[in-house]
Amino acid sequence: MNRRFALLTGGLAVGLAALWRLIRRKPPGWVDSTAPVDERAGELRQRLDESRAVVDDRGEFESAETPVDEVDAVPPQDPAERRRAVHAEGRSAVDRMRDSNGES
Repeated sequence: MNRRFALLTGGLAVGLAALWRLIRRKPPGWVDSTAPVDERAGELRQRLDESRAVVDDRGEFESAETPVDEVDAVPPQDPAERRRAVHAEGRSAVDRMRDSNGES
């Protein structure tokens, strides 16, 4: 009888200890409120709030851009022809600069 009583009492004690531990278990991600708070947390929250405002402004910013599928197709140009046009523009710019400086 004493042996059964000891086994029953021990089993009951182990069961109560397991139940107590299950009840007191903290969920994953639990942060103890008595733990010291990092002073950088406020700064991080502020930066996150600022970045959310920037994301909200993105739609307004992108509305001014022309979507790629709406852009008029530029006809392909001969590279030699384009090169001649660029050089002609450059020569005329040099001529204008020389005329404004009084050089001949």
